[in-house]
Amino acid sequence: MTFKTVAIISALDEEAAHIADSLDDVTAVDGASLNVLRGTVKAHSGRTVDVAVTVGGMGLVNAAATTQYLIDLVHPDAVIFSGIAGSLNPELHINDIVLGGTLRYLDTDMRLVGQWKPGTEEFHSDPALIEMAEDAMDEMGIKHIVGTIASGNYFVDGEEKVAEVINTTHADAVEMEGAAVVHVAARNDVPALVIRAMSDNADTDYEEFKDFDVSEYADTAARLAVNILERM
Repeated sequence: MTFKTVAIISALDEEAAHIADSLDDVTAVDGASLNVLRGTVKAHSGRTVDVAVTVGGMGLVNAAATTQYLIDLVHPDAVIFSGIAGSLNPELHINDIVLGGTLRYLDTDMRLVGQWKPGTEEFHSDPALIEMAEDAMDEMGIKHIVGTIASGNYFVDGEEKVAEVINTTHADAVEMEGAAVVHVAARNDVPALVIRAMSDNADTDYEEFKDFDVSEYADTAARLAVNILERM
């Protein structure tokens, strides 16, 4: 498949700004409480890729609404979500990357929800996008795995919650948006990819976490996103 137009949803203002700095002919579009930056990037193939990037906000509803808005606005050939997550895998370290090979909800009865399109109880990133991301990270020297990501509407920050998430989803990482992004993309028949940089071990209280300096993760994620675009 040829990816001519790509929508990127960022978790951080810094990340969206870094990606926009790598684009040509940037313009801004406001709508649905979002500021969408649109521009182009030149791929290694010589093809020009149209890109729309925005910060969608935290939580499943924000992620779903943002994904649908971008799909309606730019009709992308792919949706990429890039952000941070708590690690549940002892083999992973801070700033390692988990690609969402499988995405599962923490707090949704998929026996009911899964009766609607796409008719599944879990979701998956697109294999072609995963391959591009893996090639990019191999080139950049970033440790990564293709794993399982759990998404829920609460902040996981202690041993009891971590144990519950692992037992329920068998996930490598936990966050608050990824499954909703891929779910909505699948309803629209749009390939999607979720990229997560590990920011902690899901053991940090939110009041402490919200003051973290995440600029390093934002820069790494933005450089990775641009590298993927250049491979399209």
